[in-house]
Amino acid sequence: MDVGVRSAFVASSRAAPAMIGRRKGLIVNISFWAAQKYVGNVLYGIAKAATDKMTSDMAHELRPHGVSAVSLYPGLVRTEAVMEAAQGGWLDISNSESPEFIGRVIASLSRDPEVMGRSGQILVAAELARELNVVDRDGKQPAPLTLAFV
Repeated sequence: MDVGVRSAFVASSRAAPAMIGRRKGLIVNISFWAAQKYVGNVLYGIAKAATDKMTSDMAHELRPHGVSAVSLYPGLVRTEAVMEAAQGGWLDISNSESPEFIGRVIASLSRDPEVMGRSGQILVAAELARELNVVDRDGKQPAPLTLAFV
């Protein structure tokens, strides 16, 4: 809660005045399916649900100022810990994303002329990538995760 939700709130509240002044901006909060389904533990689910609610409320308050806010759900990201687990043979990373993938998706979203229409939404990074024609650094487009498969 302190690291994820609080830091997202503080960063957004510090960035929002500059965006409001420009009447343009995009706030992206990273969340996950644990907001909607038990994944791992109670605290993780609470933090992700809080992130989604915070994003929805920010979108409502910032819309009149031309600022969009979305929650973005990544897939399986090839972090150091994930790669270590994959070497152990118990984790399939065939449908994984590089750490840079979500940055590419966010950059493309920031250039989307329809970004205000997405404000307040929960977006799945791989699904959005397909829509915006974004590929990972290896040229692949990961398949979107869904609630049923998390």
